Amino acid sequence: MKKLKIALIGATGYVGQRFASLLEGHPFFDLQVLVAGPQSQGKTYREACAGRWKLDLPMPQRLEDYTIQSMNDLAKWGVGVDLAFCAVDMEKQALITLEESLAHQEIPVVSNNSANRWTPDVPIIIPEVNSQHFAVLEAQKKRLATKRGFIVAKPNCSVQSFLPALEPLRDLGLDKVFLSTYQAVSGAGRRLVDWPEMQGNVIPYIKGEEEKTEQEPLKIWGCVEHGQIVPTDQPYISSHCSRVAVQEGHLANVWLSLKQSCDRDEILRRWQDFKPLPQILDLPSAPRPCLIYLEEADRPQPQLDAMRGEGMGICIGRLREDSIFDFKFSCLSSNTIRGAAGGAILTAELLYKQGYLD
Repeated sequence: MKKLKIALIGATGYVGQRFASLLEGHPFFDLQVLVAGPQSQGKTYREACAGRWKLDLPMPQRLEDYTIQSMNDLAKWGVGVDLAFCAVDMEKQALITLEESLAHQEIPVVSNNSANRWTPDVPIIIPEVNSQHFAVLEAQKKRLATKRGFIVAKPNCSVQSFLPALEPLRDLGLDKVFLSTYQAVSGAGRRLVDWPEMQGNVIPYIKGEEEKTEQEPLKIWGCVEHGQIVPTDQPYISSHCSRVAVQEGHLANVWLSLKQSCDRDEILRRWQDFKPLPQILDLPSAPRPCLIYLEEADRPQPQLDAMRGEGMGICIGRLREDSIFDFKFSCLSSNTIRGAAGGAILTAELLYKQGYLD
């Protein structure tokens, strides 16, 4: 099977490094083009990441001598590219322009950025939850006047730690959801060893994070109408987001109220039986199972559980009844794999299997 030619934009950043690592040896995708900012242009990948490689895994040897391309040279390096992953840190309007320029060159884009998440005809995709939103891409291509190029966005990293666990409960009538998230320093593109202010510390504020956590699920659970995605207005979601002294893994404590009566065993059964489309299609990056319930009273924990399912699993624990809401529980996922690069790659695998990358 011929692999698709892949470009990675933002290759030198923390998430870009995750992409490079996860794409090595992928059965569908062949990473051939590395793109980064002006400070890296013309350098080899090894030179551009010297002193900046943040993963415990080594840089893929095959990529060490690849030359970093400039974002301004799209017409040059974009020739023959079948798909681009975008994980570059830029201002919102510059990112929108960049991603639309890629689409205009007939290159589909799977974006790790927030810039296009609220464009009405750009779907925010969690593959296990809302692949039906791919239907809006025809309207988007009409707006962009493209035949093959389009933009798909990945949600905020913290959203993917809890929303897949809520998906099997939606038909019980999710009414109110309260979240308290404890987010790793890698979510800010940092390493704990290089961030002295975070040592032994908790910062109870992350700019823009609560708005994303409360609003993005409503678009993900929305419906496609007249060529755009209309967000739902329920459930009511409130969140409080903190940065904690953890390297990898976003944990969310979740409280929820249901419109229909339900017991603990029913929720556990629904989580156990949850087998969404990526698992049915046996996609390479799909965790098996998607949802992992841990019976131990003190789990999930980032150090023990963030890398379950090769970093793609959603771990759940401590399900119990609540004195104010109906139930409460904890969720955990890897923020740089499931919440970022791995989630984007799984989205691309689903696009590939469903024919959107032909």
